[in-house]
Amino acid sequence: MVNVTDLPYRLICKGAGMKYTEMLYVDAILHENRKTENLMTTCKEDKPVGLQITGNSIGEFEKFVKSGRWKKFDLIDLNCGCPSLRITGNAAGSYLLKNPEKISEIVLILKKTEKPVTVKIRLGVKENNVLEVARAVSDAGADALTVHARLAIHGRSVRADWAWLKKVKKIVKIPVIGNGDVFSGDDARRMLEICDGVMIARGAIGDPLIFDRTSRYLSRPPAQRKEEEVNVKENLKLFLKYLELEEKYFGSGVDFSRVKYLGGKFLRGFSGAGKARVRMMVAKSLDEIKEVVKVFDNR
Repeated sequence: MVNVTDLPYRLICKGAGMKYTEMLYVDAILHENRKTENLMTTCKEDKPVGLQITGNSIGEFEKFVKSGRWKKFDLIDLNCGCPSLRITGNAAGSYLLKNPEKISEIVLILKKTEKPVTVKIRLGVKENNVLEVARAVSDAGADALTVHARLAIHGRSVRADWAWLKKVKKIVKIPVIGNGDVFSGDDARRMLEICDGVMIARGAIGDPLIFDRTSRYLSRPPAQRKEEEVNVKENLKLFLKYLELEEKYFGSGVDFSRVKYLGGKFLRGFSGAGKARVRMMVAKSLDEIKEVVKVFDNR
């Protein structure tokens, strides 16, 4: 969820039981640059929230633990699933799946924080080794495991293979959270028949109310369950709220390219959405973007 889940976006994701920061390199955290500081911003209303990290140096993970920069978060999540070439090229993210022993070593180091430690993985990089990795994570003492049911080389066009989630669940002693192709309340229901929890990622980009709709869907008796349509008007209001929160927390440090990227995901599903996106992309300030959104919000 790079360029998505900063604090302002997490705050508008109503109904989410747990949220995570964007994935951050441990070395970037140690160097305390401004962008990383912004991405580590949290607040009381953000709880519970996990700090999602990755890296390749055992020494840097040890320094990270000693730094105490994890203390304001409720748990630490080790990302061994990101397939980005920029990340795997630095032997981090899903590259770590090639070395289950190293993942175990990192988990043991992170457990020294006495915070809950979770790990996110995929089925493998080019070949499926998810059972080996899952055992290593469980045996190292991780508190939960999230499995994205695709290989790292698989794009979104390849359907997530939930059958492997069942196999992982059978061999580990810790809770398993399922991830991949969850876009509705019924998707979440089916995932929860397999796993202990469900993670929604891509489905929440431009649709932060997916968590609220899913929670309501799951809370109803089976005979009364009905999928709710996306509320475009409410989504636009939340995007305006998101813009206000970006200004509140980051001021002149707002990442304008991030805002426009997300804006493009919100401005859809209504007449004139295409023209609105074009106007937003040429906007030169947050105020101009707000004006674009308000035109359609007031219809």
